This record gives sequence, structure tokens and C-alpha cells, in this order.
Amino acid sequence: MFSQKLFDEISNKISETIAASPAKDLEKNIKAMMAATFSRMDLVTREEFDIQQEVLAQTRAQLTAMESRLAQLEAQLNPAPAVEAAADNDPAQHD
Repeated sequence: MFSQKLFDEISNKISETIAASPAKDLEKNIKAMMAATFSRMDLVTREEFDIQQEVLAQTRAQLTAMESRLAQLEAQLNPAPAVEAAADNDPAQHD
């Protein structure tokens, strides 16, 4: 049958032919042109996007925690107005 050496030679010849073909040059030129266009468009990479998304999620979590803490502190500072407001709305006391 065929030897491994023959398969390797055929594979190498095909690789050399493809590497030297105009299609490969065209592919390289298109990739370079697209990279230049994308760099002018001020796009972010997927990695940068994922990092910013994580930062935003952490910031939202901190904001939620701070809002909750603020509500607790406000309730501790002003417990009487909340009770008085409830009493003012009670129709039984106004009769």
C-alpha cells in the first residue's frame, strides 16, 4: 500500500500550493483591510466588553445594597414620622 512518507509529501505539496496561491494572498489582504477598518471604528474586543459587563454587574449589586442600607438608616433616623403619617390616615381617630 501507500507509505506514510507518501502521504506526508502529498500533504506538504498541497500546503505549499495553497500558501503560494492568489487565494491565500487575497485572504491576507482582506483580513488586513478589515482589521484596519475595525480599528478606525473604535470597536471594543469581546474581552473588553465582558470585563465592562462584569464591572457593571458589580456596580449594580453595590448600588442595590447601598439603597437598601440607606432605607434602613433613614428608617432608624425618622421612625416617628412614619407612625404619625399612618395615624393621620386612620379615619377612626378623626371622628
